[in-house]
Amino acid sequence: MSPATLFRTLEQAGLQAISLENVLLKVVASIVIIAALLLVRKSLHKFIVSRNLPSANAYFWHKLVSYATVSVMVVIVGAIWLYGIKNLATFLGLLSAGLAVALREPIVDIAGWLFILAKHPFTLGDRIEIDALQGDVIDIGPLYFSVMEIGRWVDAEQSTGRIIHIPNNWVFTSSIANYTQQFPYIWDEIPVSVTFESNWEKAKDLLTKIIADHAIAFTEVEEREVRELATRYYIKLGSLTPTVYTSVVDSGVQLTMRYLTPARQRRDRGQQIWEEVLRAFAREDDIDLAYNTQRVFYNPREGKPGVGGPKRPGKQL
Repeated sequence: MSPATLFRTLEQAGLQAISLENVLLKVVASIVIIAALLLVRKSLHKFIVSRNLPSANAYFWHKLVSYATVSVMVVIVGAIWLYGIKNLATFLGLLSAGLAVALREPIVDIAGWLFILAKHPFTLGDRIEIDALQGDVIDIGPLYFSVMEIGRWVDAEQSTGRIIHIPNNWVFTSSIANYTQQFPYIWDEIPVSVTFESNWEKAKDLLTKIIADHAIAFTEVEEREVRELATRYYIKLGSLTPTVYTSVVDSGVQLTMRYLTPARQRRDRGQQIWEEVLRAFAREDDIDLAYNTQRVFYNPREGKPGVGGPKRPGKQL
C-alpha cells in the first residue's frame, strides 16, 4: 500500500490530524497508567500472600487480580489512543484485520484458553499427558498452561521438578490423556514370574490374597461418581476388584496382578505390594522367582514318558 493510499484510508476512517505533541502526550499517559496499575496489582498480590489463604484460594485471587488489572489497563489505554477517531467502526475493522495477521498464534492460543475454560478437558490439579509430555496442571493462562513434569528420566511417573509451559493451541492439534478427570484412580499391573518347577497355583493364591489386601474400598460418593462417569461416556466399567492373570513367558509362569491405584500413589503402592510378595515367597520352599537363565533340557532323563522320556516306576515296557 502506497503512502498516499494509506493517508486516504486513514482520512476516510475519520482520524484527526495527529501531531507529535499528541503522540508524546498519549505515550506518557499510557506509561503512567500502566505503571500505576502494575503497582496496584503488586500491592494486592502482597496483601493476598499476607492473608495465608489455602493454596487454591490464593491462586484464584491472584488470577482474579491479574485479569482485572489487565482488563482495566486495556480499557483505559485503549480509550486514550482511540480518542479523536470519528469513524470508530472503520478504524477498528482495519486494526483488527492487521492484528489478525500479525498475531495469529496468540489469537489461536486465546481461542484454546476459551476452549479449556468452556469444555474442561483438564482443570487445575489434573494429571495429564499431551504430545508425550506428562505432568500435573499448575496454571492455566490466556496464552499457555503450565504443568509440573513427571516421568522422563524418573520412574513411576514421579515429578522431575521441571515446569513446562505449553501453548494453549496444542489442545486443538494434540490428543490429551487425563489421569484424574472424574475418577482419581488408574489401573496398574505388576507381573511376577515364577519358575516352571514352582508351585504356581500356590503362588497365584498368595498373590491374590496380597492384592486383595490392597484393594481400594470405594465410598458411596466414589461409587456414584463412577456410575455417573459411565452415563456421561460410553464406558463398560466391568469389575473394579483386583485380579491375577496367568500366562507363560520364556523364563517361567507369569502371574500378573491388576489393581486400581490412586494416580499419584502408583509407585508407593507398587513398592508395598512387591515387599509383601518377596516376604511371602521367601517363606515357601516350593516357589522360586524366575529370571532370564540358560538351561539344558535332556529329554531321555527329564521328558515325559509318552514323548521319549524315562519310563515311570512300575510301568511295563
